[in-house]
Amino acid sequence: MASPLDVTKESIRQQIWSYLESNDIARFPRPVYNRIPNFEGAENACSKVKQLKVYQMARTVKVNPDSPQKHIRFLTLQDNKVLLVPTPRLRNGLLNRITPPPMANKHTLHICSTSEGVKRYSTRLGLNSKVKVDLVILGSVAVSPKGRRIGKGEGYADMEFAMMATMGAVNSETAVVTVVHDCQVLDSIPDHLFGEHDVPVDIIVTPSKIIHCESKLPKPSCIIWSLLSEEKISEIPILRELKKMEER
Repeated sequence: MASPLDVTKESIRQQIWSYLESNDIARFPRPVYNRIPNFEGAENACSKVKQLKVYQMARTVKVNPDSPQKHIRFLTLQDNKVLLVPTPRLRNGLLNRITPPPMANKHTLHICSTSEGVKRYSTRLGLNSKVKVDLVILGSVAVSPKGRRIGKGEGYADMEFAMMATMGAVNSETAVVTVVHDCQVLDSIPDHLFGEHDVPVDIIVTPSKIIHCESKLPKPSCIIWSLLSEEKISEIPILRELKKMEER
């Protein structure tokens, strides 16, 4: 049996991805390796988010662009909330506001909640945009009831939260909800795997249950530049822009 020190974020990811695939819980796009995995029951889990008071009270909701969160993007629009989605891989800015056409029907709202919707119905928000995000909904590869979260390993969700904090769009009180399959919830994930740049979650929603996390872990308040390589900064224009703003 592996000792806790042998456990890494990557070993946990591989364990979850393999379990989802071998038990046929994984859904398109497959295989789910190196992705925020889509799973059987994702729509049920997304529908459960509507029961949360933080969702009901929220006016502006930021949702990640991955497949298992598609239904909550649709519900956010259907409930007449403001939907923000990040630019994929932060290539062309940070956030996009999805604005459906007037009197949009369900079919159009479904399109709006896909990548096609970002192309056709979105407005880009810059770092100077005055926006307040009431709720962040993201996907995960693994989470624990303590609120520890492991993503797919590229760090975009963490960078997005830190950049939004720099903009004043989120703060330590902003609720973070993750939508996952029950098998992605692990009893515990070693604390030593996490740093101050990692975004924790406050509420875990699965197809079968809602888990309010045990402790309120600190959230990132800014970009920690020392953790980013020059290569990473050079390939993400919005990071370069933020660095220049901070230097000014």
